[in-house]
Amino acid sequence: MYREEATQQKNETTKYERPFKKLFRYFVVRLTFTPMLKALFSSNTRIKLLNLFLLHPDEEYFIRELTRKLDEQINSIRRELDNLKKIGLLRSKVRNRKKYYIINQDFSIFNELKNMFLKANNTDDHLVRQISKMGNVELLILNGAFVGKDASVDLLIVGELDKSQLQNLLSHASKPKEDVKFAIITKKDFLYRLECKDKFVHTMITDTSSIIAINKLKKELEKIHL
Repeated sequence: MYREEATQQKNETTKYERPFKKLFRYFVVRLTFTPMLKALFSSNTRIKLLNLFLLHPDEEYFIRELTRKLDEQINSIRRELDNLKKIGLLRSKVRNRKKYYIINQDFSIFNELKNMFLKANNTDDHLVRQISKMGNVELLILNGAFVGKDASVDLLIVGELDKSQLQNLLSHASKPKEDVKFAIITKKDFLYRLECKDKFVHTMITDTSSIIAINKLKKELEKIHL
């Protein structure tokens, strides 16, 4: 009986953590924060906390509230909050005799972590797949409403596709709820504007909160030092 319960718990944990494993390996290889990242992703409770805080960066939570939201034991929650606070990812303050925790948006890799969890939650996968089928999409970048921030453009598409079809798709999309601001430019125009250091496309590419959902221009982008 104990073995069956342990196996079931392990399978549930693996299922919950699986979306983050590939992204975790990506960051370990490419960043110099390897010890920090290993500390971040070593427990299921910690991943749940990261998911909640990173996707709601302006919210404050107290311990018992977190135990209810995440369905975890209070001792486990308290331990992981302390761990995240030690590395500087969380801050705390006492108000009305309760200790509240909030994410530190000045943390060195806050934007990268937030971007990682947004991707792992797969909130926009269906939309990306639909857009990819509408025409020749060389590059697709999500920003603005898709990552919870204000931006001049929420969706940048490099390639050729029917504008009216895209508008129809976006009007029926479940997320985001607000009107999506998009821009469609040709590959030739995009590369030219990159070479000229055009502010708009340069910002969309280099913004750490941008999600590059489709990228068939890797070789071209590597030739240009952003």
